[in-house]
Amino acid sequence: MDFTRLFDMLDYQHERFPQAIALAGREAGAWRTWSTAELVAERDRLSAGLLAQGLQTGDRIGILAHCGSPQWVVADAAMLQLGMVPVPVHATARPDEIAHIFHDAGLQAFFVSNADMLEKLRHAGVAPDRVFSFVSLVGTLYWDTLCRQPDTEQARQIQQLRDRISDTDLATLLYTSGTTGAPKGVMLTHANIISNVKSVLAIVPVGPAVTAVSFLPLSHIFERMVTYVYLAAGTSVWYATSVDHLPETLREVRPHFFTAVPRVLERTYERLLERRKAAGFFGKKILDWALALGERYPFAGKYAIPIDYRIKLWVADFLVYRHWRRAMGGRVRGIAVGAAALQPRLGRLFSAAGVDVREGYGLTETSPVVAFNRFEPGGVHFGTVGIPAPGVEVRIADTDEQGSGEIEVRGPNVMTGYWNLPEETAARFTSDGWLKTGDMGHFEFRHFLRVTGRKSELFKTTTGKFVAPAFVEQQLLRSPFVDQCMALGLNQPFVGILLVPNFERLEAWCSENNVHWTAPEFMVLNPKVEKLFRQEIGRINAGHLGPVEQVQTFQLLAEPWTAENGLLTPTLKLRRKEIEARFDQAVRALFEKK
Repeated sequence: MDFTRLFDMLDYQHERFPQAIALAGREAGAWRTWSTAELVAERDRLSAGLLAQGLQTGDRIGILAHCGSPQWVVADAAMLQLGMVPVPVHATARPDEIAHIFHDAGLQAFFVSNADMLEKLRHAGVAPDRVFSFVSLVGTLYWDTLCRQPDTEQARQIQQLRDRISDTDLATLLYTSGTTGAPKGVMLTHANIISNVKSVLAIVPVGPAVTAVSFLPLSHIFERMVTYVYLAAGTSVWYATSVDHLPETLREVRPHFFTAVPRVLERTYERLLERRKAAGFFGKKILDWALALGERYPFAGKYAIPIDYRIKLWVADFLVYRHWRRAMGGRVRGIAVGAAALQPRLGRLFSAAGVDVREGYGLTETSPVVAFNRFEPGGVHFGTVGIPAPGVEVRIADTDEQGSGEIEVRGPNVMTGYWNLPEETAARFTSDGWLKTGDMGHFEFRHFLRVTGRKSELFKTTTGKFVAPAFVEQQLLRSPFVDQCMALGLNQPFVGILLVPNFERLEAWCSENNVHWTAPEFMVLNPKVEKLFRQEIGRINAGHLGPVEQVQTFQLLAEPWTAENGLLTPTLKLRRKEIEARFDQAVRALFEKK
């Protein structure tokens, strides 16, 4: 049996390698597990319930959930096999975004995961005819009530609907958060996502003997596509209720693999630094040595590890790294990272510690993976997003003298277009059928793609030279003292930066350097702290930035940027206009103080 449509995944797993624990999620504080057979049966029961509600093929149904769960996966499969179109909504979406999606997609019903998500619907002024809930909530139809055992006629109807669905049919609408403007509905077919699933299956270390933890939102195409990969591979998946519970989940489940955004790895690193505070003099020296050694991890591409470094690595593993792995459950072999740029030093450090971290790149419009660093020898170069995925073509258009230009993509994973936006769809493609990603980049070592920023975000200083702010920001994030930053400089003589410090790392530095610690809003004004960041920026200017890109001025900010306060998108990208407006006084000060 092969799979050509997304709802085939559960049947494929059931036939090829049925699992006693296929999916697991927390209910009332305890783990509830689902076998493959139970998932297939529940999918069909939910499909029967949806038909009994009068829903039909082609209806769009929203899913608003605070976290991934087996119920999310079952709801997705149940809708898909009836020809209905799941429309996930980010839990961090603003009320106006939820309302826009509801009206633009013409949603017939909504699934919600808990009372908070139901309240978000009400706050958005959204009143669908039917609201289904994963848990018992007043004013909704509870899952257990919705599901029903299909009788002979319903079973026949479900099978007929399944048989009519083509792999080229619309499978899902995914609304891109965007950094500006209203969200756009990306139309992806079964064939789009299936092609990406099969590409990724060939390059990630998953299979029936592998256990995975999932904590990223299934409203993002990245984690949703990876979930399909797990289903196709027979990998057991355990869903964490939130990233805040990730450390305890890792210790309980002891996974071999998971996906993450860079911020998760940064938090893991920060927790290591927190433990450093309690260490004695020699403990701190050993930890600092091990961290510095890991950040110089030399394995990249074709280069072998020198014997002297290998010996040092063994010592560091005995003293430090094995304890770190134990805190992650002790069995993690690989982590796939996407959605934002990963600091190369963290990729090297984790890999040196025996946990291979591999960064990839993609878009909602490409289902999503475009390129990915491989887990096999010779397949990784830290600082790049890897080699184009099997079946995906990548070219660089309108290159400059350094070989950089806009990244364009062609392949079976590329969307059919934007919902109700034919003109915007046409504008997104070249005359010969390539998707214009809007991202700038170039190839290194012939095959490895490096992304340097967004084409729309380039700005020109009064020197007449263009600057890619994302590239400047990526270099500044090399500093362990920098948590978030945004480069500015349009029509200015130089580049300035808004910077949110890593306050946990800064507090440790203050303790070691006899600087009195108070609170973030006061520490960003401390002259000694300002001097530290001036030195850090100077170091990065000298080693990593060209003359035009170098940061000449900065402002330290105490308020972090999050999706909840509207300064990041749900995929954790900077909302540049919102940040600039929120901190307009600091922006003005950037170019007045120099």
